[in-house]
Order: sequence, then C-alpha cells, then structure tokens
Amino acid sequence: QLRLVESGGGLVQPGGSLRLSCAASKFTLDAYAIGWLRQGPGKEREGVSCISRSGARILYAEFVKGRFSISRDNAKNTVYLQMNSLKPEDTAEYYCATSYTCELLEKNYDYWGQGTQVTVSS
Repeated sequence: QLRLVESGGGLVQPGGSLRLSCAASKFTLDAYAIGWLRQGPGKEREGVSCISRSGARILYAEFVKGRFSISRDNAKNTVYLQMNSLKPEDTAEYYCATSYTCELLEKNYDYWGQGTQVTVSS
C-alpha cells in the first residue's frame, strides 16, 4: 500500500519558519504530482500548494503566495514545503497527498499521509 509520511511540523512563533517534508514508502514519488493541504481548527480542508511530477507546474493558494515554497527532490523521494513568515492563521494539520495533476482541489488527491501539526503562536 502506498504510504506517505509528513514531518517537520511543530510550534513556531509568528514570523517564524518551518520546513515540512513528505516522504514516500514503497513507491516513488516522481510518478505523481504532490500536493500539500491543510485543515485548521473548525475549518474545512484546503489546498495550499502542489507540484507536478517534473516540477514544471507549481501552484499556491493566494493566502500563502510569497511566503511558502514547494519543491521536490526525486532522488530523495521527498517533497518539501518551506513555510516562512508564518501567521497564527496558518495553524493547521498539514497533509501531503498524491495526484495525477497539480491542482489545489481536495477531490483530486488519492493517497494521503497522516498529517503533521503546525501551530503558530506566541
């Protein structure tokens, strides 16, 4: 069974940075587009960013543009989400997931990781 594992979450002060990682087990990530989605407390899950298989297509949600950066290292079978200038409203469980196309809609994603918690608070 395909398995994704997120890591890198934690508690950070407003304005701080975190880098999330999404690693694959038992399959190669380069066969898929990868997305990062999040679900904040009391909110619906929303797309944050995605990257195509080759990395040529990248999308960001408006609320993270200029602050977050997605990248992939297919040699390490890992996708990253660099998060800078974090705000309290970025507090959420962050998930990575596979898709065949880079889109931000949740319905496009098939296999999901278990999530990693990001808390932005002073």
